[in-house]
Amino acid sequence: MINDFFNILLPQGCLTIFILLQLLIGMFASPKFHKYARFISLIGISLSILLLSTVQTEPQYFAFKNSIMSDSYTQLFHFVILLCGFFITLLTKKLTNTFKQSSYTFNALLLTAILGALSIVSANDFLTLFISIELMAFPTYFLIASAKGYHSKEAAFKYLITSAVSTGVFLFGVSYLYGITSSLNFTEIYEVLSEGEPTLIYSFASVMIVFGLISKLSIYPFANWVIDVYKGTETSVLAFLSTIPKLAMFGILCRLLVFPLSLGLELPFIIAIISLITAIWANTYAIREKDAKVILACSTSANMSYVLLVSALVSVYNLSTVIFYLLCYVVMNIAVFAFLNITEYEDIGFNVANFKGLFHKNHSLGLAYTISVIGLAGFPITSGFVAKIYLFSAIVNSGLVFIPFLLALLILMVVALFYYLKLILPMFEKATVDTKVLKALYSQKFVLIITTAITVLIGAYPEKIIELCRFVAYNI
Repeated sequence: MINDFFNILLPQGCLTIFILLQLLIGMFASPKFHKYARFISLIGISLSILLLSTVQTEPQYFAFKNSIMSDSYTQLFHFVILLCGFFITLLTKKLTNTFKQSSYTFNALLLTAILGALSIVSANDFLTLFISIELMAFPTYFLIASAKGYHSKEAAFKYLITSAVSTGVFLFGVSYLYGITSSLNFTEIYEVLSEGEPTLIYSFASVMIVFGLISKLSIYPFANWVIDVYKGTETSVLAFLSTIPKLAMFGILCRLLVFPLSLGLELPFIIAIISLITAIWANTYAIREKDAKVILACSTSANMSYVLLVSALVSVYNLSTVIFYLLCYVVMNIAVFAFLNITEYEDIGFNVANFKGLFHKNHSLGLAYTISVIGLAGFPITSGFVAKIYLFSAIVNSGLVFIPFLLALLILMVVALFYYLKLILPMFEKATVDTKVLKALYSQKFVLIITTAITVLIGAYPEKIIELCRFVAYNI
């Protein structure tokens, strides 16, 4: 067990130590030291990133009776999750300043959610996966409810109910899969089922497991909570909610679709139909909205539906597409929420009409925000453009039967341009009153500019990242 810990769990162990440290300091430290809570989290995340180099990945390493595993696939997801956690922690300064003594508890909850996300990607059996999902979900309820006011509490309650139902559906499917294989381990389940023809019970269990997981990805009809949750959640927490849980769930979902859930023929078509319905719902719903949070909620659902469609069409090329698209998406999303984090504490609000004229006195911030939004829309010079081209080619390579899905997605992405432009065009209009100069913190500026620079850099030179994604997909 000691060897297993040092070979695979040092980053998670480091995060655990800093979670306990946050709680201990919060119990005994003076309230005037609350501002150091965020720095403790940043140190913990940074050390965890450095400790990723100690994790054994080649060949695949299985630990604790094959309940968790490590390879280049999990390593990449762990790095991106921790990097996103670092950026998000930088955005929480003004929120944690309002908590005073409770800022240590808030940061402990954030680190715990990140720890849960890392554990999800590393899981190699359904029991470990279930515990990891709950480890990520439980602190998320409190993070959502952290903002002042009724709406954040309502959002947290709706997220709790949705998560409870989806977890029940997930466990229902797992129970049937255990009944026909007598195992919860992914590898053992795949070996048992590959010896014979898939049964109706296996197909039913696979659908239930996937439904339980995709409900956490803002996929319709499990996406009704997304609008209300986004409206009531503070922007730095939204940056977390729209990135890290999505990375974790796709990280494990792709592994499940490659191994234990790969034997049925009907699952890819069911997922493809659900993805298309979600894309239609999200892109049409956002057209009439003027609230930036609601538009970005729909954007999240739409982008997750695109990725889900490609992940269902299992192949090495498609898996590398999923990884690349997720990398591009989370970086652009953090950049957009970094800008909204600035406007939130400048009392500008989230109605797009309130952004009118902001660019004229905030050139650098406005330009970075604009690049991030057009990246989500898929304009050239951004990583979003390359990611969408890569996505289209993956669907084309999956066979003629999926061409209608591609045509539908092309139409919906054109429709999406309308609401993405609504997020940025008012900034370039001439304001009727004096526009405000945004007094952004250095941490907010850093996150916005760095993530925007990454978006442009990947858009200009995507080859190395694509090669990395293909290598990781091939070695899953």
